[in-house]
Amino acid sequence: MLDTRIRRIIDPPMDKCGIILSRYGISANRMTVAGFVMGVGAFAALSFGEYTLGLFLILLNRLADGLDGAIARHEGITDLGGYLDIVLDFIFYALVPLGFAIAEPDYAVAAAFLIVSFVGTGTSFLAFAIMAQKRGMPGAGPQRKSLYFLGGLTEGTETILVMILFCLVPDLFVPLAVVFGILCWITTATRIATAVETFGD
Repeated sequence: MLDTRIRRIIDPPMDKCGIILSRYGISANRMTVAGFVMGVGAFAALSFGEYTLGLFLILLNRLADGLDGAIARHEGITDLGGYLDIVLDFIFYALVPLGFAIAEPDYAVAAAFLIVSFVGTGTSFLAFAIMAQKRGMPGAGPQRKSLYFLGGLTEGTETILVMILFCLVPDLFVPLAVVFGILCWITTATRIATAVETFGD
């Protein structure tokens, strides 16, 4: 929901950084993998209840996620880059609630609900992108992406914000995870409805 607005603000400085990093030989794929390593580090920190360190590594992961796209826009978007970006992002999203579940077993049910909710948003996003590509549909939402972008109530910006809240107020993880999970299912439902309208005979 907020991604388009946020991108108008962050894309220009990110693009400048992408040009500089590209000149120093840092490829988009290397940045993607480096960001994922930071995300795995965040998972480890969260699993041990180190929420401040976890937050720091989450923010580094998200920064790398923005920079890999900026580098790719300068060097040229590739299928492999788009593939790595989306796969590693979705794995990272699942690792964050898993980390909280390991640190606090009482959070496990809420974490599992949120992970399943992420499965709903992720699969509804990717399946739509596949069908849109098959039909040669023009892109939607933020452009200069390797996949068809179908928006929703819970996108990347909202997910980052809730992860930040998890780390800042971990005692509220359960209600935050449940509420955000419900919002994810609303997003999934609207995407399915859009698919029925777009692809239905």
